[in-house]
This record gives sequence, C-alpha cells and structure tokens, in this order.
Amino acid sequence: MRNDFSDTTIILPTLNEIGNIRKIVGMLTGRYRNVRIVIVDDGSTDGTIEAARAMGRRNRRIRLLDRSGRRLHAHTVSVVDGALLADTPKTVVMDADLQHPVEKVGELAGALDDHDLAIGVRVVVNDWGVTRRVVSMAAGNLAALVFRLRGKPTCRDMMSGLFAIRTSVFKGMIKGNRKGFQMPGCKILLDILKMCGRDASIVEVEYSTFHDRESGDSKLNARRMLYTLEDIFR
Repeated sequence: MRNDFSDTTIILPTLNEIGNIRKIVGMLTGRYRNVRIVIVDDGSTDGTIEAARAMGRRNRRIRLLDRSGRRLHAHTVSVVDGALLADTPKTVVMDADLQHPVEKVGELAGALDDHDLAIGVRVVVNDWGVTRRVVSMAAGNLAALVFRLRGKPTCRDMMSGLFAIRTSVFKGMIKGNRKGFQMPGCKILLDILKMCGRDASIVEVEYSTFHDRESGDSKLNARRMLYTLEDIFR
C-alpha cells in the first residue's frame, strides 16, 4: 500500500458522535499519512463539535464544517457541503460511527487511479437484527430494479454509505445539477449513480464485515426510510 495520501480527502458526516469521533480520526490519520479529513457536523450537542475543533487545532489537515446554524439538516446535504471543501483529486465518504472498515479507505482511494467511482460493497453484515437486514435488502433490491429499468448504473450494494469518487466528478455533479441531490435524504450514493454519465467508470470494492455502531444511537428512522424510497423513484 502506498504511504502518502495527500491526494485524498475523507468526509466524515457527524451528529452526536462523541463516543466515536476521536477514535476514527486517530485510526485514519495513523494509517493514511497526510490524508485530509473534513468533519461535517450537523448540529451535535454532545461535544462532537468541540472535539473536532480541538483535533483541527492540533492537525491542520483536519477541518471542521459546523452546520449547526444551517436551515436543512441531513446526511446528504452534509456530504455535499463537505465535498465543496475538498481540495484534493480524490474524495472518500464514510460514516464516523466505526461501522465502515478504515482499512478499506486506501483501496477505495487507489481504485480512483483507474475509475471515477469506487463503491464499498458489504459481503457480510454482523450485529444487525432481522428487521434491519430485511429492510436494507428490500430497499437495495428495489433500487437496483428501478435503476436498471431506467438504464442507470447499479451496484451490488445500492444502500452503501462507503465510497470514493474523483473530486472533479463530484463537484461537477454538485455545481451542474445541485437539484439532482435529495438534500434531506441519507443515501447520497443513489443520487450519484443517477447522475453518472454513460461513460463513467465504476468499480466495486468488497469488504467482509459491517458491524453495528460502537457508540451512540442509530440515525435510522421512518422518516429516513421514506426519503430513501423517494430517492429511488424521483
């Protein structure tokens, strides 16, 4: 694995992740030398913002975007706002709750040498209840079916929140068709796949485990599920 990741920005959307944020940032900076991290906080009240700001003071490659005062609060709009701050050729998006494997970030970033979009695909999911497994599988299968019927690109994990994308491609989507993003939603990969051109090069990167969050509460709720359904069909 290459030693320098100064060409990569990692976007970490956060909301009340005080139990995880220091750990995941430490893991990322320890493993990927010179990587840049943008922590996009959506209004935490548990000390996450203060922890992120302190880390940024110690490491100039860590940046906090505090969205507390913004009108709209959601995962997708947070990622979009964070992407606009990326100043490296490659952008990786991942959750801050330690569910996504840190060791796959390098592989995803490396895949962008030959591809426009690299998607982390879950092969084994641990620690999920039956309901969550069924809902996630059903949503993913539905999205894949609808996208195929519309001639849009698909992948084996349509609900993935772990992916890497060339920054120029991502910013081009945002600046060229900002309304194409379901801003109140939580599955930005669906929006990106919709906007990929026919000549876009997409690759999947498998990972074998996906755990439940180590700390804090899950953000999954009925409203987010509704936005996901709207995102599939819009």
